Amino acid sequence: MLFMLRMLLLALHFLLVGVVGLVIGLLRPFNPDNSRLFARLYSVPAAWLMRIKVKAEVGPLWDQPPGCVIIANHQSNYDLFILGQVVPRRTVAIGKKSLGWIPLFGQLFWLGGNVLVDRKNAYQARKAMQTTTRTLRDDTSIWIFPEGTRNPGEQLLAFKKGAFHMAIEAGVPIVPVCVSRYTQRLGLNSWRQRTVIIRSLAPIATAGLTQQDLPALIEQCRSQMQHCIDHMESEVTTP
Repeated sequence: MLFMLRMLLLALHFLLVGVVGLVIGLLRPFNPDNSRLFARLYSVPAAWLMRIKVKAEVGPLWDQPPGCVIIANHQSNYDLFILGQVVPRRTVAIGKKSLGWIPLFGQLFWLGGNVLVDRKNAYQARKAMQTTTRTLRDDTSIWIFPEGTRNPGEQLLAFKKGAFHMAIEAGVPIVPVCVSRYTQRLGLNSWRQRTVIIRSLAPIATAGLTQQDLPALIEQCRSQMQHCIDHMESEVTTP
């Protein structure tokens, strides 16, 4: 019963934010701060409805000036309601083209200045990445899920190269953001509060690196994030 009520309220909230956000987006289309505003509108009420307490330890993320590549682990469709609380100013995201067809949300995603990529079209994907690299040089950060798909498992999947190519080409830092494993603990049929930790790691400089340094850079980021997520797991499960 509680699960169905919660899903209904979340759906209504999703629609309401879509309408309000669409008005804001039409008044200031493609403003680089739209994404942060929309993310807050979606996430704060939704986290309350889901009884999720977000413990944000993201000083390195918020202290980093705009113009960096932010990478995070991607666990489920609920990530928006959790990670939305820590999106920094002047940040846009990269998403698959199909997101643009979701009523209201897709239009908000587009009006937020985010980048939609058609992964099945190599030429269009490269063109989108070139546009994104120019965005980085305009003091706007890019948020990417380097695993490329949802992964609720314990081990991070292999990282795709796109985010790291862009960071090296633009010469901007990479800021890893780690989210504790929450998908198995949601308990949407319970009113008991759950805690989710979001922790950002120190920026990783890419200035002076070349594409030959790509494998080592990817492994450095992935290993640091895996270690952080494993450590947070012990914090969340400790009574």
